[in-house]
Amino acid sequence: MHIERFDVNLSILFTELDLLQRPAAAKEAGFSAVEFWWPFAEPVPADREVDRFVRAVEDAGVQLVSLNFFGGDMPAGERGVLSNPARADEFADNVDVVVGIGERLGCRAFNALYGSRVDGVSAAEQDETAVEQLARAATAVQRIGGSVLVEPLSGTPGYPLRTAADALAVVHRVREQAGAGDVRLLCDLYHLAVNGDDLDAVIDEHAAEIGHVQLADAPGRGEPGTGQLDFGHLLGKLDAAGYRGNIGLEYRPSGASADSFGWMDRLLR
Repeated sequence: MHIERFDVNLSILFTELDLLQRPAAAKEAGFSAVEFWWPFAEPVPADREVDRFVRAVEDAGVQLVSLNFFGGDMPAGERGVLSNPARADEFADNVDVVVGIGERLGCRAFNALYGSRVDGVSAAEQDETAVEQLARAATAVQRIGGSVLVEPLSGTPGYPLRTAADALAVVHRVREQAGAGDVRLLCDLYHLAVNGDDLDAVIDEHAAEIGHVQLADAPGRGEPGTGQLDFGHLLGKLDAAGYRGNIGLEYRPSGASADSFGWMDRLLR
């Protein structure tokens, strides 16, 4: 395992800086790759906003390796809109913007948060909407060689995907129903651990279906060493299972972001 495998999620790290200053801060901290949640307030931001974002990543000399689709009002607790029939147009419009950014920056992994259950609409209808939207997204990103990621989450009431099995059931349904492009599991070790998944079993049984890995320690969602997860074991297991992708650092630092990477020296020795 080498530092080049790790990327910094700049929607949760370096938040003490303006968003457009964060790619350069990640580069200064020694990273060559970054990822973001959706970095705009709207599903279709103004062209000048997109240009400023793209320029900040390019000027910093880092690679964007993962980007979320629009997830709704994240600060207010929303975690995705794609399963909500009333917001289908928002997601559809966002797909084109995401593909455009991915094409410009060479990003090929795109996380589509499922969304929490909404009142007044059956779970079956919400799930059908999600499959249709994921198929739409997968077909769109396939044009640039991209993959759509489906992520289980913890700590979000009403979010129906909690385990790797939950997310993979959706992945398989998209493949079988829609025959869509590359749809994979986003294996966030923190969320899966908090929700009680057996991380060893997830890696043993599903390594071939993992499209991206993220980490934070559990409990607490801090940097490795602040909780109970054995990252030397887990990352070694992923490596042995053939996972060769990036590993996103998606934790809340206990202090300044730039001072939160000491655990890497210990892990990489």
